[in-house]
Amino acid sequence: MLVKVFIKRNIKEGKEKEAFALIKKLRFKAMNQEGHISGENLVSTDDPQKIMVVGTWQGLENWTKWKKSDERKNIEAQLAELQSAPTTYESFVFSKHRISVKMGFSDFAD
Repeated sequence: MLVKVFIKRNIKEGKEKEAFALIKKLRFKAMNQEGHISGENLVSTDDPQKIMVVGTWQGLENWTKWKKSDERKNIEAQLAELQSAPTTYESFVFSKHRISVKMGFSDFAD
């Protein structure tokens, strides 16, 4: 089942270039992970310090495996130093799969 992951960051002023380099590095490395489908970086139209990464994964387990990997954690630690607030994560499935969410992501046909 497809999962959309929304990763929100608040970057310290003056640290945008460094932060985007690390975010780009994360996206590049994610492309080589099992289950990764796509990703995009978005900047808020109201506040250029707010960044959102939207990732699409084939299954929550694939995203979770990448999120918990040491390689990703090391880059995240570097990013944390450039942020004014902690990163927040939210994952969503398409509405037709809402019953499978209620049942703990059981395998339902797509």
